Amino acid sequence: MNWHQIVWKSEKPMLITLKFWKGPGLKNVSFWISLLQFCFVFGQQKTIVIDPGHGGTDSGAVGINDILEKDVVLNVAKEITVLNKTLFDDRFAIYSTRYTDTLISLKDRGRLARALKTDVFVSLHCNYSDNPNARGVEVYVSNRKAKYSIEATWLAYNIQANLNRKLGFESRGVKFANFQVLRETVAHGPTVLVEMGFMTNTDEAGYYLKPKNIRAMALAILMGLYNYFNAGL
Repeated sequence: MNWHQIVWKSEKPMLITLKFWKGPGLKNVSFWISLLQFCFVFGQQKTIVIDPGHGGTDSGAVGINDILEKDVVLNVAKEITVLNKTLFDDRFAIYSTRYTDTLISLKDRGRLARALKTDVFVSLHCNYSDNPNARGVEVYVSNRKAKYSIEATWLAYNIQANLNRKLGFESRGVKFANFQVLRETVAHGPTVLVEMGFMTNTDEAGYYLKPKNIRAMALAILMGLYNYFNAGL
């Protein structure tokens, strides 16, 4: 079954969202995920920390229609946890740096990843620009050379490719930066920071106003993680 068989195009040609949340599509996608699981590299359950950025008094980017970055990333993080349970049969042990609208320090976010000895750390964010036409997704990796630099870069490419090919977001590529959450975790496991589009772009901010699109983004990120682990790196 090809991915295009379980997606539908929205009114905006730029973005694609998942169809399986209504009607018979759920059965089709569940079957599709089950088939993929037979090919999974069996072994110890992988630990993943999902880090919804900002929170509490730190709203992050404020976008079109006053949509807040902190809310978008938290909603996506929650859906990742739900989909891991319902579609992936708890294939991963997933933890979140925050489960509610609270502000967690950057140091504590990295501290949690180290304490859990996470196999992967994924920080979720949304972009902002003074240019309303700026659009697309990008994934950051630490610019510091570390034990897991190669793995982190490969993970970033897997996630970025899914957001581009499966959801239709324009790709701004994989980039390297010295963000604190990357800097403090890269030596302990593959770490990436995902910028899931621009809150200041009408199409991309509007995309996140619909729950089915939140689910689509969550599944695309999960599939990026799935592909990364299945590659055996």
